Amino acid sequence: MAEENKPTKPSQEQPDQSTPILPRTYGQPLGKNMASKTTWPELVGLTADEAEKKIKEEKPVVQVQVVPPNNFVTMDFRQNRVRLYVDSSGKVDRAPRIG
Repeated sequence: MAEENKPTKPSQEQPDQSTPILPRTYGQPLGKNMASKTTWPELVGLTADEAEKKIKEEKPVVQVQVVPPNNFVTMDFRQNRVRLYVDSSGKVDRAPRIG
């Protein structure tokens, strides 16, 4: 009867010690096929030169355009372009992105 009152625990198998445990990527593939970065929110507040340098480190083939305040830009989308919208002090005002 003592055994009847005990809750049953499912058997938990221990992973083999020789099998490496990989970190989860939560929806992103592992390896070379990972999608490349398309936006840089961490650059808001940096100067245009600093932001351009960091973008070029990650994506050397893109053209970086600095857009001063109150300037017009075309609405076309280009895979090889990143626009840096800066404020009057020359600091990045919005998150740069591909386009």
